[in-house]
Amino acid sequence: MMQFVKPIVVVSKCLEFDKCRYNGVMISDEFVKKLKDYVEFIPVCPEVEVGLGVPRETIRLVKEDDEIRLVQPATKRDITDKMKQFSAEFLDSLEQVDGFILKDRSPSCGTKDSKVYSSIDKSSMVIEKSNGLFAQKVEEIFPYAVVENEGRLKNFRIREDFLTKLFLLARFRKVKESKSMSNLVQFQAENKLLFFAYKEVEMREIGKIVANHQNSPWDEVIKEYEEHLHKLLKGMTTYKANINALMHAFGYFSKELSSEEKRFFLDTLDKYRDNKVPLSVPNNILEAWIIKYDKKYLKEQSFFHPYPEELIEIKDSGKGRDY
Repeated sequence: MMQFVKPIVVVSKCLEFDKCRYNGVMISDEFVKKLKDYVEFIPVCPEVEVGLGVPRETIRLVKEDDEIRLVQPATKRDITDKMKQFSAEFLDSLEQVDGFILKDRSPSCGTKDSKVYSSIDKSSMVIEKSNGLFAQKVEEIFPYAVVENEGRLKNFRIREDFLTKLFLLARFRKVKESKSMSNLVQFQAENKLLFFAYKEVEMREIGKIVANHQNSPWDEVIKEYEEHLHKLLKGMTTYKANINALMHAFGYFSKELSSEEKRFFLDTLDKYRDNKVPLSVPNNILEAWIIKYDKKYLKEQSFFHPYPEELIEIKDSGKGRDY
């Protein structure tokens, strides 16, 4: 049974934690609610923290002389500096963070989807979209954390990727804290197939780093390993990469399976490639064989269980769903 480390996640407080939206309501979010038993949440509402109160007049991002400012049109109050100061101080105070779940389209917490207006006037036009000011600091101070907004997490594929990376980074945090080469070797071994499904080239590169043929000290090894790990995790897995990982695992059964069983599995991979079945179908076939033929190496692979099964949810927003 895979043992999971509890991730540390900063979350917008209006998502399931407090009635702190500008209109005095709390947003119900099933995903955040379900996660409460599996992660350590750090709720925060940057807008309340800078003194805006609840309820409050809306704020917006405005572009002035190539600089994006955070203002409150009704009061003509500019809170840019206050928000930047709070964001920096709050984020700097956090010793460890694995991920962020932020309110989408928020002028403080939005990630790449916050509206930027041409002026403070109510009639002004939206001229671009950007990160909110708090989200900008998140990106700057925690460049390696996994960051998503609650809107995008309604998409099955994005949610699956977020959870996979989140629990992986939590486990890596514990490996770093241990300062143990044997723990790093084990981490690499148990995640090999998963790494294969993200970027095979980087998977092989970090394998060389772990081998440490130069006998480099721990600090140098872990620093180089972390840099390449985050390169590996940049972006999402693809059908082709997942199939390569599945084929790699399939190779462990070359002597045990009949020609009919092999053909059945390869036909299933074709269906996965053609988007006719989800990834879980070929995964489940392999898992049955892993148990039957007692393949210890494959039993330990996080690729088959990258996060707690209780968090598996196939609901989807319908906007660009991908298996």
